[in-house]
Amino acid sequence: MISIDQQLKTVAPKLRLGIVVADGIVVQKRDDVLWSDLKRQGRTLAKQYPTREALRQAPEISALDRAYRSLGVDPRRYPGSAEALGLRMLSDDQGKVKGLYQINTAVDANNLVSLQTLCSVGVYDLKNLHEPLVFRVGQVGEGYTGIGKEKVSIANLPVFADANGPYGSPTADSNRAMITLETKRMMLVIISFAGDALLDLKVSDTSDMLQEYLNVSHNHVSTQIVE
Repeated sequence: MISIDQQLKTVAPKLRLGIVVADGIVVQKRDDVLWSDLKRQGRTLAKQYPTREALRQAPEISALDRAYRSLGVDPRRYPGSAEALGLRMLSDDQGKVKGLYQINTAVDANNLVSLQTLCSVGVYDLKNLHEPLVFRVGQVGEGYTGIGKEKVSIANLPVFADANGPYGSPTADSNRAMITLETKRMMLVIISFAGDALLDLKVSDTSDMLQEYLNVSHNHVSTQIVE
């Protein structure tokens, strides 16, 4: 479903994408069990990586950082979404913890996968995407309106693009393909810059989780590994 452009593959030779597509999903505003699981995973991560530097040394996050630097992007200015989520669980200089945010069951499941794998994970409404889909390097002048943000510059960032242009990145996604309560067909993408050898298993676990939390049957979920 998604191809990886050779320019990006040259910069990140271990790059693998784990893709889960689900049809006929039911997105709800909140699921208390899912939200509890998400917060528990956040606390577990904070114990395992108690400081910013410890978190940034995690294999997946450091691999993303290296790829960004190779593309001329400062990962401190444009952190991957897994790092940004993890940092919300760590105390700041005043000892305060921002904590996680709750959106809807599809986005919350996406964030749970990201905290479990420490990979940036994107989730998209397939109704608003048009093939071919490619993971490539953003060009100078490219950008889009981010979710909850004004225009996001994506020059030199790894970006997902369809026939109509870029719609997401490991740092910030656009609002064009964002999940809403009306979404019925979605694609979740786990982005492993470290080339996780266990990605197949993690994709399978993600598939099971989506079936549980988005009320979708097994025969309406498909998976794929792209490398």
